[in-house]
Amino acid sequence: MLNDLRAVIAGAQGVLFDFDGPICRLFSGHSVPTMAADLVNWLESRGLHGLLTEEERQFPDPLVILRAVDRRHPHSDLVAELEERMTQQELRAVQTAFPTPYAEPLIRTWAAMGARLAIATNNSPRTVQAYLNSRGLSEVFDPHIYGRTVDLSLLKPHPHVVNRALNALGMPPDRALMIGDTPSDVMASRQAGVPFLGYVRNESRLQALNAAGAELTVTSLDPVLQLLRGLSDQAPVPR
Repeated sequence: MLNDLRAVIAGAQGVLFDFDGPICRLFSGHSVPTMAADLVNWLESRGLHGLLTEEERQFPDPLVILRAVDRRHPHSDLVAELEERMTQQELRAVQTAFPTPYAEPLIRTWAAMGARLAIATNNSPRTVQAYLNSRGLSEVFDPHIYGRTVDLSLLKPHPHVVNRALNALGMPPDRALMIGDTPSDVMASRQAGVPFLGYVRNESRLQALNAAGAELTVTSLDPVLQLLRGLSDQAPVPR
């Protein structure tokens, strides 16, 4: 696996990061099920109890709630209001977000070696920007932050944000690398033709990525950082 990891790192002229997971644990201080329940309660307070199935109302993921409403009322003001409410929840979560170990030195090392970096996420770009500002990382990624819009049909696993990042960076897919932690990241990168590196914190996440077709995964970004530093002693990232 080490040789495979070295190969994908050495071949990456551009690196696309998912946000929540590979860069930080956005909701480390917040209950995601509580956030989902807040969206459900907001809908019910507006007399829209019947808009969701009982299973959807109980699902502990706000993005599932958002997608469910969008399927029934695509491109509506209701979806826009609900998406904004979710964005405000994410922005509050930034205050207690926990940096992923080794992510920041990895990002800075890749940037120093000349790699072009972008973020391709299902989170709001405003959330990502707020977190990057808080960590002094904005200049590394700006303006290449591609995330959720009110057109929820373009969320990963759709490759839209990945393709936007590639186009903006002027990067052929086979010279880029996507780092993500969900099956939707695997599927989006595959559809875009981008090599994928999975980052997982636990066995259940590993199984989910493997089931989605991820062939290369790490449980820590430290070996990625160490291999990258080794490459930096030999030659700069090709441009």
